[in-house]
Amino acid sequence: MIRKMLDKDRKRLKRKFHIRKRISGTAERPRMSVFRSNRSLYIQVIDDTVGKTIASASTLEKDLKDIKRNVEGAEKLGEIMGKRLLEKNITTVVFDRNGYLYHGVVKAMADGARKAGIQF
Repeated sequence: MIRKMLDKDRKRLKRKFHIRKRISGTAERPRMSVFRSNRSLYIQVIDDTVGKTIASASTLEKDLKDIKRNVEGAEKLGEIMGKRLLEKNITTVVFDRNGYLYHGVVKAMADGARKAGIQF
């Protein structure tokens, strides 16, 4: 069981590094990175040229604690992130799926951000 989990994490990290070789965020078009744990969902928008997080949203925030870690919750979190980006005059981003398959919760976060008006 532990061996299987180690292999799963190793494969995800391998995919993550393969993706990150090709994409990076700039001031005009920052990188939107998603992370999902067993309990929470996280989205960060990062400018890689200076190494700063421009905006973030997660289900650990006080006003977002009621969002569940499912497809509907992920879409709500994506919409919230999209609204925060539009407040900072950011309309286009590069989507970083962080080694996860573009499916389920990760896809829902992307669709929620698109629904809010973010392009990628």
